[in-house]
Amino acid sequence: MKIKSFEFNLSELAGSTGDFGTLFPLAIGYIALCGLDSAGFLVIMGLANIVTGIVYRLPMPIEPMKVLAVVAIAQHWSPSMVYASAFSMGIIWLIFAVTGIIRWLARITPESVIRGIQVALGLLLALEAFKMISTWWAVGLFSIIIVLMLRRNRYAPAALMLLVFGAAIMFARGNFQQLSPPEFRLPSLTLFTPAEVWQTLILAGFAQVPLTITNATISTSSLIKKYWPDKTVSERKLSFNQGIMNLVSSFFGGMPMCHGAGGLAGQYYFGARTGGANIIEGLIEVSMGLFFSASIAVMFSFFPMAIIGAMMLLVGIELTMFARDQKFDMDIIPFLLTVIFSLAVNMAWGFIAGLAVYHFSRYFVSRRKRRDFI
Repeated sequence: MKIKSFEFNLSELAGSTGDFGTLFPLAIGYIALCGLDSAGFLVIMGLANIVTGIVYRLPMPIEPMKVLAVVAIAQHWSPSMVYASAFSMGIIWLIFAVTGIIRWLARITPESVIRGIQVALGLLLALEAFKMISTWWAVGLFSIIIVLMLRRNRYAPAALMLLVFGAAIMFARGNFQQLSPPEFRLPSLTLFTPAEVWQTLILAGFAQVPLTITNATISTSSLIKKYWPDKTVSERKLSFNQGIMNLVSSFFGGMPMCHGAGGLAGQYYFGARTGGANIIEGLIEVSMGLFFSASIAVMFSFFPMAIIGAMMLLVGIELTMFARDQKFDMDIIPFLLTVIFSLAVNMAWGFIAGLAVYHFSRYFVSRRKRRDFI
């Protein structure tokens, strides 16, 4: 049976919203606290989604780079610093792709460490989801029930029903009255200095790299193999894509962007199966950026976070299910250490700890076998 590359239906539309749980909070922070132009932010992200959907013919999430986003929002970076950080990430990921570094890293990373990263990410998403749900428990719990009842419904997909539910709450609260009328706006050219490129690398860029290696590149490639065994996407190709889209976005008002296993799991969970999901999401984002950019910050900030939390919680649980594939052999130790260090410190240290233990154990086992043979 031939797998379709593009479908445009309610399931793909619902799936396209599957990564909103990680996008919404950081988008609000970038626009409201860092002062990013919402027109450039949305149009560039939308174009990245459309191009990525056409190129890969699969759902492929476009997400904020989380370490950079959190630091930028917490420290209230200027817009030019955000654009400078996107430029530096573009250069780094192109270097990784051209030199083959990313391919080498993928080759030495065992399945147990990848599973550990995916499980840790699922647990982190679930913990963050509980915080969002706690802002309005009744709405959050009702949203979970909607997802469980309608997740596989082709005519009333859960994600779309949750968006309608959230919009109804906003309407009842009178939030729509605060929106500005539609107004056409194009993204403007954005600039930055070499000093800002280096400054943002020191502040958060270098810390972002290991997370993007593990979650956005190696783990995403692994997840694609699980969901679509006949449509594999190499780590090198993902690295190229991340490099190009960040270089372009830095000059037109975009944020540092990457892919992500959590976003992909969310899109798949809520129904995305083809590149049509990315194209649909991209067209929505471009339209919002061109015509509703003046209202975006208000719309994002008033949408009930408990609903987004419910979506994130179930995606997080879905990711932890990959632990079922982990065998209880000598690889269980790097798996557990990856999870523990990822939760206790961050995923970069989890990756390093799991990788080190895996290769040290292999080295000592092979050394003992040689000694026994002699």
